[in-house]
Amino acid sequence: MIASRLLARPLLASTFLVGATNALKNTEAAATRAQPVTDKVVPIAKNAGVPLPQDPATLVRLNAGVQIAAALAFATGRMPRVSALVLAASLVPTTAAGHRFWETQDPAQRTQQKLHFAKNASILGGLLIAAGDTEGKPGVAWRAGRAAKDARREAKHLAKAAGREARLVKAKVS
Repeated sequence: MIASRLLARPLLASTFLVGATNALKNTEAAATRAQPVTDKVVPIAKNAGVPLPQDPATLVRLNAGVQIAAALAFATGRMPRVSALVLAASLVPTTAAGHRFWETQDPAQRTQQKLHFAKNASILGGLLIAAGDTEGKPGVAWRAGRAAKDARREAKHLAKAAGREARLVKAKVS
């Protein structure tokens, strides 16, 4: 792992550790902010077959636990691509629940919420980049394309060899 990843992953994960810890300490306040979002998301998830609890406080705790586990995995480099995707997926409802600036009337609060919303959007972008980072190793798509190219080249080589053999057999028979 190069130094930038060694430093960047824990730095990116730190915001999730702090935010999730805060959500666990202040679950009721977070649940109150989250309720408008959970009231809309839970029925959709249940219709899709995803078993989610109805209680906003339980959902806040569940989200915080997922964020802590994924942030620790990401920070330590264990399954970094998967943990980055998990963090990205957990960030969307967190942002929608916590930073709904469009509903805020106070101009100072609205500006503050816009700033947090933009910060979370930036973090989401970083997580998406991290989720695609193969650390310089070829990705699955490249390896599959390479295998297909190698198979085509080998098939062409075998076809040529078979043609030569057929011509030799024909020359011997004639």
